[in-house]
Amino acid sequence: MPRRSPATVRRLERSMGTLADAAIARMDEVLPWYRAMPAENRSWVNLVAQAGVAAFVEWFRQPDAPQAISADVFGTAPRELTRSVTLQQTVELVRVVIAVVEEQIGEIVAPGDQAALREAVLRYSREIAFAAAQVYAQAAEARGAWDARLEALVVDNLLRGEADDALRSRAAALGWGAHGSVVVVVGQTPDAEPETVVDEIRRVARASHLDVLTGVQGDRLVAILGGATDPVRATRHLVAQFGPGPVVIGPAVPDLLKAGHSASVAVAGLLAAPAWPEAPRPVLADDLLPERAISGDPVARSRLVEEVYAPLVAAGSALLETLAAYLEQTGSLEATSRILFVHPNTVRYRLRRVTDVVGFAPSDPRHAFTLRLALVLGRLQTATQHL
Repeated sequence: MPRRSPATVRRLERSMGTLADAAIARMDEVLPWYRAMPAENRSWVNLVAQAGVAAFVEWFRQPDAPQAISADVFGTAPRELTRSVTLQQTVELVRVVIAVVEEQIGEIVAPGDQAALREAVLRYSREIAFAAAQVYAQAAEARGAWDARLEALVVDNLLRGEADDALRSRAAALGWGAHGSVVVVVGQTPDAEPETVVDEIRRVARASHLDVLTGVQGDRLVAILGGATDPVRATRHLVAQFGPGPVVIGPAVPDLLKAGHSASVAVAGLLAAPAWPEAPRPVLADDLLPERAISGDPVARSRLVEEVYAPLVAAGSALLETLAAYLEQTGSLEATSRILFVHPNTVRYRLRRVTDVVGFAPSDPRHAFTLRLALVLGRLQTATQHL
């Protein structure tokens, strides 16, 4: 490196204040984002600029001494400033400061030292750029680790049913928007590192324009989806990120704070899903009502009674009697008509009415299974009430 005279070093030290003031004035002139910042943040940026000039002078004075540029320059500002000033804006700031120093070289240096100072500016600008990249990389890693812990806390609270306004604010800090439909999806955790699993879920969700909060809880992977107008279709994009076995979708709820209900239903469905090996993947928890009821889910039992048995009772004894006979006769219209002493067309009409009333078709084997179980549970509940 060309020589640098003590006279140039002294002149540079005396010019530090002038250079810093000129750099700040130039930032205010050419950087719109700087002018738009709150006064407190501008003051921190000003300190960074002043520290940058001071660090350059020290670096120029002792070029061979080890220099901790990131600590000297960026250590003057709080860590939160990396959220207010982007890396691109930091690069613009560095360019302004370096440009101001270069413009003042002719007035600062002693005769014959211009080449040394210009080379020093170039080398310092490279070092400060690397230091800025390191600071932002470390901030991103720390923020990512904090976000992961916060996301795991939010998911855990929702699964426990511990939802409040504080949880909503935590989710917002993670980028969760306002959604009128939220569903919880659960399945097995794949054989991969939890961080990798979560990152893949996020990547696929972003590509599908979905908000997602996800967490790995032992062998269970949980994904909370926001903005899914068609939960089954949305989950199909994510299903490959789950491990082998069933993937169950809880019912849609209108708000994140009510996602605990969707989660509990989805988990109940996951526990009961092995009883239906032919179930689609993913499968709605509501499609697993009979398996959930058999496995002891009280919500599923109540729904079968309230949404299937009770409406049939209310529709009249003929429908309930015809359905019971049809199921007992393994779906035979003729046998049912003989037992009830009615025409087969009457049986057909009543079975169509059953479908209209409860949405399940007795002729469908899967629906017939659900209807039979609803009748059993309804009869048991009625008998218990009369004891």
